[in-house]
Amino acid sequence: MSGDVVIETQELTKTFGELVAVDNVSMTVPRGRIYGFLGPNGSGKSTTIRMLCGLLVPTAGEVSVLGVDVREDPEALRRRIGYMTQRFSHYEDLTVGENLQFMAEIYGIPRSARRTAVERQIERFGLGEGRDQLTGTMSGGQRQRLALAAVTQHEPDLLFLDEPTSAVDPESRREFWEFLFDLVDHGTTVLVTTHFMDEAERCHALAILDRGVLVADGAPKQLMADMLASVVEVEGENLRQVREVLIVNEAVIDVAQLGSRLHVLVDPREERSADFVAEAIDANGLSAESKLISPSLEDVFVMATLGRVGK
Repeated sequence: MSGDVVIETQELTKTFGELVAVDNVSMTVPRGRIYGFLGPNGSGKSTTIRMLCGLLVPTAGEVSVLGVDVREDPEALRRRIGYMTQRFSHYEDLTVGENLQFMAEIYGIPRSARRTAVERQIERFGLGEGRDQLTGTMSGGQRQRLALAAVTQHEPDLLFLDEPTSAVDPESRREFWEFLFDLVDHGTTVLVTTHFMDEAERCHALAILDRGVLVADGAPKQLMADMLASVVEVEGENLRQVREVLIVNEAVIDVAQLGSRLHVLVDPREERSADFVAEAIDANGLSAESKLISPSLEDVFVMATLGRVGK
């Protein structure tokens, strides 16, 4: 493994009986980046992370994390990584300071260095006012910051985050991502799973999983450029009727309504996509304005799960 690579897998597979949860996933995660896992529920994101952490043994394939063969020596890895789940890692009947002190011990920080580590995290994550507050009385955003402080106080080389913002408000999510970029600036590589498209766009690179299969992999802008469809935006009246007209057309891949607009994915073989959509609408006695627009990451996600994004 190159020094610029922190995770490398070859045909990584995990089965549970007849269920194939992760299916021959091969990927490379470079150092000093935020790498996102995007996919619907049951797509294999969490299972993949647990294998990378050494919490699950792969059924087949090869996996190397920070130069360590996870199947051979998972214990050598665990003190070099942090792992935060969507159920925040803390004890509600302990204070902020007590939680951090306990986690410092769990991560093997020497007794002589624990106080310094705890104080550094309290300052870094703005937890000073709640130092003596019971965690169970804190807001979701505060608990999220505490959880991130706890799993990074041993300064891990690699941080795994499994849907860490699913239970917090948008302002807390934005603040959380600022903390992540600060961590990356200090040398930590981050692998994060998310359901939120705006978060996925913040990642340096993305892997999109569908039913255990890696269906797309690359930088968000590149994935948009590689998408095998044109995107046409439609505005007008009677959008439900317009959608019914378009969705049955063989050249139309998908139609989604976004408020007072339709997002239409059109087969790229239709070179005049906007005109094609306008003509299809007009031929059915309806009226609407159509224009070609740039794809969004949500469009990429839809197309990837249909196998229409280049890897």
